[in-house]
Amino acid sequence: MCVAELAYGTGWYGLAAASQFHSTQPEKSLVILDAQTSIGGTWAEERLYPMLKSNNLLGTYEYPGFPMSSDKFDVKAGEHMKGTALNSYLKAYAEHKGIAKLIRFNHKLLSAEHRDTHDGGWVLTIAEPRKGEKKAFARHLIVATGMTSEPFLPHFDGQEEFKGAGGMIFHGKHFKQNSKTMETAQAITVFGATKSGWDAVYAYATAGVTVNWVIRSKGHGPCWICSPYATPLKLRAEKLATTRFITWFSPCIWGDADGYGWIRRFFHNTAIGRFLVNKLYSTIAGDILTQNDYEAHPDTAKLKPWTDFMFTADSISTLNYEQDIFPIIKSDLVNVHVGEIDHLSAGKVHLADGTAFESDVFLATTGWKHVPSIKFLPEGIEAELGIPHQPTTQPHAPAQDIANQQSLIEAADREILQRFPRLRDQPVWNAHYKPMTDQKGIDSAANELTPYTPLTPFMLHRFMVPASARLLRTRDIAFTGMMSNFSNSVTAHLCGLWISAYFAGKLNINAEGDDEELSTSKTSLLRNGERDDRGGKRRSVCYETVLFNRWGRWRYPTDWGNRRPAFTFDAVPYLDLLQRDLGLNPHRKSGWLAEIMQPYGPDDYVDVNDEWMRKQKGE
Repeated sequence: MCVAELAYGTGWYGLAAASQFHSTQPEKSLVILDAQTSIGGTWAEERLYPMLKSNNLLGTYEYPGFPMSSDKFDVKAGEHMKGTALNSYLKAYAEHKGIAKLIRFNHKLLSAEHRDTHDGGWVLTIAEPRKGEKKAFARHLIVATGMTSEPFLPHFDGQEEFKGAGGMIFHGKHFKQNSKTMETAQAITVFGATKSGWDAVYAYATAGVTVNWVIRSKGHGPCWICSPYATPLKLRAEKLATTRFITWFSPCIWGDADGYGWIRRFFHNTAIGRFLVNKLYSTIAGDILTQNDYEAHPDTAKLKPWTDFMFTADSISTLNYEQDIFPIIKSDLVNVHVGEIDHLSAGKVHLADGTAFESDVFLATTGWKHVPSIKFLPEGIEAELGIPHQPTTQPHAPAQDIANQQSLIEAADREILQRFPRLRDQPVWNAHYKPMTDQKGIDSAANELTPYTPLTPFMLHRFMVPASARLLRTRDIAFTGMMSNFSNSVTAHLCGLWISAYFAGKLNINAEGDDEELSTSKTSLLRNGERDDRGGKRRSVCYETVLFNRWGRWRYPTDWGNRRPAFTFDAVPYLDLLQRDLGLNPHRKSGWLAEIMQPYGPDDYVDVNDEWMRKQKGE
C-alpha cells in the first residue's frame, strides 16, 4: 500500500484533522485508518454504554459550520446529547465533508518508521483484518488516537478466584459489551470516582442493582461534578469557561495571545488582582458544594472533591442524568467506601480495613495509558518526537530531547512563577497519595505501560508537532487530540486547519539552529533581535514548547501534571494563539463589549476556513 497522507483515528480530533486537510489540500491523496469498528473514538458504537450523554448541552459540542440541529438528530434544546446522537452526528459530519469513503476500519497502525531523508515520511506497518500485516508509506502522518484509546486494567489479588466463581471484571471502556450485567447482577463493585464511575453507579442503581462504590483513600479522590448551571449567576458552565472576561482570571502562560495582556498582568501581578482571582474560583467552588449538599448524608459526604477547584482541569464534569443522582446515592442501593482494595475472593471484594461485601461484577474505572500505542522507529525517536519516554538520569540529555533538558525546565519554572506568583502556592490534594500500582493487592504485568509509569510528559509545539529542528524541517507528523478542554469540538476544528497549514509550510515556525543552540549553550533560550508579543526577545521554539508544557504541571497538577495537556479556562486564548499563527484575527465578536462578555462557541468560528483560504489566494 502506498498513500500520500494518512490520518489515524476517527474521533472528534481525527475527523476534524482529516476534513481540514481534505478541504484545504484536495489534490492530495488521503487515507484514514481506525482500529475500531465504527466512527467516533470515545463516541464509537462499541463504546456507547447505557445512558451515556455529553457533559455539554446542545449547541456547544459541534463543529463550526455543521450544527447539531434537533430536526436531524435525537436531541432538543437545553438537553445533553445522548451518545447515540453524537455518534450519528459524527457519521453525518464525515459524510458531509466527503471523508467517510476514505475511512478503513479495523486497521491497526502497529509501527511507524521515520525515513531519514530530505523529505522525510513514514514507513508504516498496518494490521488489516483477515490479511495480516502490510507495509505502507505516508508522506505525512496525523496521529489522532486521543487519550482514551488504551484502557489500563490492573491485576487484583484473588481475581482468578473471583472469576472462577462466576464473577466478571472489566474496564469502563467495555461497559457496553457487558451491559447485560445490569439485568443479571445482584451486586456490583464500581472502582473509581471519575465521571465514568458516576455514570456506572447511576446506571446500575437505577436498574435496581446494589452498588458498592470504592474510592481510593490514597488516590485523587472524587471528581468535581456540577449542575449545568453551576454558578451564582446560573450561567451555563461550559459557556462560562469560554467567556473572555472569565478567561482573564486564569494564570495562563499563552494568555497574552488574546491581546489583553495588560488586564491579565493586573489580575496576576498585583495583590488586589490575585485576591479577585481567588475570590472568583472560591465562589464557583462554593456554589457547587452548596448545590450538591454533600454533607447531607454520610455517603454523599465521601464524594466531596479533594482537589482545589482552581487547579482542576478537564475532570470537572456535569450532572447530566435524567434523575437526581444524589437521592439514589443516599438510598440503600448505593454504599460508598473510601479505602483500598486488598483482594478479591469468590463472590466478594475485600478492602484493606477489613470491610468485605458481596459482588457479582467488578467495574474498574482505572484510567488510560496516555502514550500512543504505535511503535515509533528508529528506537529512541520518541524523545525527538516529543511524546512520553523514559526520563534520563544523565546530567546532559541529547539536544533533541527537550523534555529532559533540565536547564530549559528550570528556566521555564522561573518564568512561570515570576509571571504567576499565585502558582507558587500549590494545593495539597492528598498528603497520603500513592500510585495505584504501588498499592498492596494491585499490580500490573511485567514491563506493562501504566498511567503510573514514570515518563516524561508530552512535549509538543502547540501541543501538536515535534519541536525538534530536524522534524520541523520535514514537517511530516502531527499529533492531534493529545489534549482536552471544554471546547474540544472547536479546538479540533482549528487544530485540523493548523496542521494542514503546517504540512503545507504555511506557518512561520523558524526552527533553524534550535538543536544546535541547545547543544552549544543550554542557557541561550532566546534568539537575538527577534521580539515576542510582550516586547521581549522572541523565545526559541524549543524553549516555548517546554514553557507551555511545563506550565501545565503548575497550573493543573492532577489533570495535566506530568502527562498530557488538559485545561479549562484557557481554551479561548489557545484558539487565539492558533489563529494568530494562521495570520487570522482572533477577535470574532461584533464589538468590544460582546468580545469580552459573550461566550465563544462554534458559531464564532464558522468563517475561519474561508478567511484562511482568502488569505492564501491573496498571497
